[in-house]
Amino acid sequence: MKKNQRVVLGMSGGVDSSVCAYLLKKQGYEVIGLFMQNWDSYLNNDFLGNVSETKETCNVQKDFNDAKKVADKLGIKIYRVDFIKKYWNKVFKYLIAEYKKGRTPNPDVLCNKYIKFNEFIKYATKKFKCDKIAMGHYANVKKTKDQYYLTKAKDENKDQTYFLCWLNQDQLSKTLFPIGNLPKDDVRKIAHEQGLDNWNKKDSTGICFIGERKFKDFLNNYIPIKNGKIVDIVTKKVVGQHDGMTFYTIGQNKNLGLGGKQNKYFVCAKDFKKNIVYVVDSINKDKYLTSTKCEVEQFNWINPNPKKSGKVQIRFRHRQELIDGKYEIKNKKIMLTYKPTLSVTPGQFAVLYSGSKCLGGGIVNKIF
Repeated sequence: MKKNQRVVLGMSGGVDSSVCAYLLKKQGYEVIGLFMQNWDSYLNNDFLGNVSETKETCNVQKDFNDAKKVADKLGIKIYRVDFIKKYWNKVFKYLIAEYKKGRTPNPDVLCNKYIKFNEFIKYATKKFKCDKIAMGHYANVKKTKDQYYLTKAKDENKDQTYFLCWLNQDQLSKTLFPIGNLPKDDVRKIAHEQGLDNWNKKDSTGICFIGERKFKDFLNNYIPIKNGKIVDIVTKKVVGQHDGMTFYTIGQNKNLGLGGKQNKYFVCAKDFKKNIVYVVDSINKDKYLTSTKCEVEQFNWINPNPKKSGKVQIRFRHRQELIDGKYEIKNKKIMLTYKPTLSVTPGQFAVLYSGSKCLGGGIVNKIF
């Protein structure tokens, strides 16, 4: 019986995890809420880049109060845990190192692997002797025989399997996703019907556990500005000045300081030795930003013993349309071929799918 099973739920103060708490309790589980704090602006020298000068961008205490209100209303206990140092070492150091290399990392994937589904599981299991943990992600876990499969959420627009691509069998075996089969609108409706005050709370945006930031200014807390030239890759003419090439990503077309030009410009390459950001106009964009092949490293297969090659669908960015392609395993790396695609970028995660199943993902290393 579920009433004999104890579940520790990650509660953030948002509507998704709040509805998870309601659903789990309704299903008969013993539910304990656990609120994670993974970032401290003062400890981590996070002073530049706040969206507003008059309010904190990521108000941890307010979020905890929202979570506690829900827990009190539902009659469940809630606790706090601090993973600030672990988040810095496991997630944020990687983020900064990748940006310094001129790549485009995704910290959410690492946050899920190392914090939400590792440190959280260890803490919840040791302190509360729980049977399972639960999270408010839009995703599903299905078990067939002795295998656990990560599958897409019913609401594909909210599907978060992209960010869960580095999870393994052990992590999935211990996890519940209570809202994986619900559209977002239904989640808000349930919260409203149950009188949860946060039913219309805005979804969190920005960096996982850090919040929304003026990203270039935020990175400047940790990466010094080094000015240089912006060069048109076709004409070789200098068209502007950049304030640190680490702050630009391949395919970017906003905040380049190149307004008033006849054609829109896109970042298409970076030369670290010469400190040059290369851009291409919209007329020549396809020629310089399109790829059909890439090498992927550190690939995580969610289910072991994959075939050496096969047809898949690929996603290089969250919410990007799935791209038909093929994979081939070569010397512990994955070679992907796919239909012509714009702005595939080193450092991004390439996540593979077969139907509704997420097969896993890895880091784009080289583009061809």
